[in-house]
Order: sequence, then structure tokens, then C-alpha cells
Amino acid sequence: MSPTENFSGKSGERSVPETDEKPKISPADRTFLVVVDTSEELKAALRFACRRVVRAGGAIALFHAVPQSEFHHFATIGELMDQEARTEAERLLQQVAAEVHRQTGQFPILYIRQGDPLDQLLEVLDEEPAISVLVLGAGTGSEGPGLIVSALSGKLAGKISIPVTIVPGNLSDERIDALT
Repeated sequence: MSPTENFSGKSGERSVPETDEKPKISPADRTFLVVVDTSEELKAALRFACRRVVRAGGAIALFHAVPQSEFHHFATIGELMDQEARTEAERLLQQVAAEVHRQTGQFPILYIRQGDPLDQLLEVLDEEPAISVLVLGAGTGSEGPGLIVSALSGKLAGKISIPVTIVPGNLSDERIDALT
């Protein structure tokens, strides 16, 4: 069959049989999505993702969800609270983005959403096929591993169709470097 024949033997564009499989992603096209919050374990998750990108290629994306305010009695006060929370979230993402740039030389993709963090995370993962690995930091204190890490065995179980890397928050930089 010539390169310009399709599978039916006619001249023209070559057709490709349809499959349910997603196209293979090369390491250079991989995007590591890091969930950003104010926890200590973020540092370990971020370093892990950045080291993977530096060593194997790819890009970093940062995700943060701003919870919707519960203050409904006075609409303008609720709107001001939402705007203030969004401004703080943008400031946090910019600080973390600067750290990604320092570690990788690349600027990350930023995703900021408003609403339930779990629902918003699932939406981003569904909408963005380039995201190929979810990277989470796990808390090691008495309060537990964190909302999203805990949800992986509950509400999120079976809903995420990409690999998830859970990085213990107490790993040293040296240990993370050795693992990546």
C-alpha cells in the first residue's frame, strides 16, 4: 500500500483505524500536575515533580482551587470575600511558579478554579489531556495525609485515569533527588 492510499485501497488521505487507546505521550510531552496549597508537604511534591521534569523532560502545571464563600446574607460581602480569596490564591500560585522556574528554568501552566477542590481537580484532569501525572504531597502529621490524598481511596477512587504520585512530605531534598 502506498503512503497516500487509505485502508480501502483508494488514493487520498491515509486513514488510521480507530481504537479506544489514548495516544502515547513522549516524556518530553508529559505534564506533571502539582496540587498547590499552603501545607509543608507541597515543598516535597514540587521538588519531586521538578526533578522529574529536569531529568526526563516534560512540563509542570500547578493547580489550586479557591473554595466558594459560604457568606450569602449580603451578596457584596460574599463577593468581596471571594475576590480576596482569589487574590491570595493567585499570589500563592505566583510564588510557587517562581520556585518552579528556579528549579526547572520553565514557567509552569497555572490552573486556578473556584469551587470544591476535589470537583475542580477532576474537571481539570478531564479537560486537559496533556496532564499525564498527578503529584500530591502527603502530610505526615497527626492530621493525616491531606484532603485529596485521603479522597483517593474514597470519593476519587476510580475517577482519576492517570498515574498518581504521592510524595511523603517529610522526604529530604537529598532523598527526593536520589529517587528522581
